[in-house]
Amino acid sequence: MAKKTAPLLPPTDELLRQFGGRLCLARLRRRLSAKQVAERAGMSPMTLRGLERGGSGVTMGAYLAVMQVLGIEKDIDLLAQADTLGRELQDARLPRHSNTTARPRPSSATRKALATSASEQRPATPDRLALARKIKKPPEPTEDRRDWIKKSGFASSEALAGLIDPTVPLPKKRR
Repeated sequence: MAKKTAPLLPPTDELLRQFGGRLCLARLRRRLSAKQVAERAGMSPMTLRGLERGGSGVTMGAYLAVMQVLGIEKDIDLLAQADTLGRELQDARLPRHSNTTARPRPSSATRKALATSASEQRPATPDRLALARKIKKPPEPTEDRRDWIKKSGFASSEALAGLIDPTVPLPKKRR
């Protein structure tokens, strides 16, 4: 007994019929018989017939097998690539008043390459890890601020420059 599939809305059902028709047309352009394509795709001729009619009960794998036989399997990569509705929904959830824009984090290989090129372009600075180790926790409120600056090592510009990560681009200034 065949599995029941969820009914499709009429516009979606029409899209599936059009897709099946395009696969049938692609088969005919290649001058392949239905029997040849069905055998190469590993399915029965009846399954291929249902697929070319846009049957919703045909599995996605069967559609892909026929596309592979026809040499158009790479076209599946185009599906849902734009996803305008998804992008609009994602953008709606972003914070409204953000000063920085989200940037993809570079891969470790990219970060290493940027670090080596940055170290070649600028003069050598003290080891950043050594500077990071010098940083202490903020003082208790009773402690004087000037004493904290003297103890923490933040007094020099070199210490501050050592904390900047060269792989992270600086945010653009607003006018």
